Amino acid sequence: MKKFNSNALLDQLENDTRQIILALHQIKQQDPEILLTNPESGKWSIVEVIEHLNIYGRYYLPRIRRITQNASSKAEETFSAGWLGNYFTNSMLPDKNGMIKNKMSSPKMSRPPAGLDSHTVINEFLQQEEELLDLLQMARKVSLNKIRVPISISPIIKLKLGDIFRFNIAHHQRHFVQIQNTLAAVKKLKAA
Repeated sequence: MKKFNSNALLDQLENDTRQIILALHQIKQQDPEILLTNPESGKWSIVEVIEHLNIYGRYYLPRIRRITQNASSKAEETFSAGWLGNYFTNSMLPDKNGMIKNKMSSPKMSRPPAGLDSHTVINEFLQQEEELLDLLQMARKVSLNKIRVPISISPIIKLKLGDIFRFNIAHHQRHFVQIQNTLAAVKKLKAA
């Protein structure tokens, strides 16, 4: 399976998270009406996409924190991705051109509700990203290989901590491609 230098992987994941935070600050500058507009029927608005990410953050971040704080295993120099974690991560990642490779339907439990407030949703995600950076720092002191975290769609399945971080950040990157595409579509719609 794919192997990584643990510190280099965590450095990359922190950098990826900081890029998402920068993009989020740019999104935050947009008119709330644009953020709440669906580009077409059946497609999520930017705020709905971010709320979808918040739903996952509400599940994963407290679990990662609790499990990491209670861990007794020490950090290793190398992280070896698990086959399932690697598969999930690769299925989420945008391709090298920044395009989404394969369309996926979100599980019902992770679909955003109606009537969202753009300010509240964006600020929650910003707080979650800051917490994610903190957790990535904490992860430098524990085993990315031995610590296991249950996944949201089936808590009986547990992935390595390193794979959980990789998957979640790839999920964010995927949806920020969607957000950029949605922003362009809504601006075009408003200009017409």
